[in-house]
Amino acid sequence: MSHTVLAKPAVRWAIAAGAVAAGALWFGDKAPYPYTQHKLLDLPLPYLTANRLDAVLRPRPGERVLEVGPGTGLQSLHVAPQLGPDGRLDVLDIQPEMLDHVMRRAERHGVANITPTRGDARELPFPDHTFDAMYLVTALGEVPEPERVLAEAVRVLTPGGRLVVGEFFDRHWIPFGTLHRLADDSGLHLAAHRGSTLAYLARFRPCTAAA
Repeated sequence: MSHTVLAKPAVRWAIAAGAVAAGALWFGDKAPYPYTQHKLLDLPLPYLTANRLDAVLRPRPGERVLEVGPGTGLQSLHVAPQLGPDGRLDVLDIQPEMLDHVMRRAERHGVANITPTRGDARELPFPDHTFDAMYLVTALGEVPEPERVLAEAVRVLTPGGRLVVGEFFDRHWIPFGTLHRLADDSGLHLAAHRGSTLAYLARFRPCTAAA
């Protein structure tokens, strides 16, 4: 008689949701991800959980943080409250519909420290040394010339700032080895890495700060 151990319903749901999200991102993926398919962006991706993001990003009260490509705000509404009333989360996207969606959700949840900006991640509309941290979750690969995004990150981060990149296997996925090489070329030093090349979070610092 075989004994099959069934996964708990929540675990089965997470696995199924991740599979659906991965399939949708692979077969229907466009860059940037179209707002018409925004509901798929609320499905959690395996290994890119909120707890894992916290462990790598390490948001702190009072910081000013930039999120590029916030989608529907899944990470935004998790990170912003951790910055406290004296902190601020800037969200940047090239699609105004995405920004409007994030701000509606923030208002419903009573999160008041998110500021939207429409712009191109290759030419960030912010002064030098503005942010304590910057992060992109499954967004870097959707931007043409990702090396320009990384160079802009070096420019807008404070000397001791940090950049976190999360990637998940889809049509715009950037393998970790490729990201590491691009980061080295852009003057970014690897500080932490979690996950495999198919699904990972990596933290970088400007090389001057690392030195």
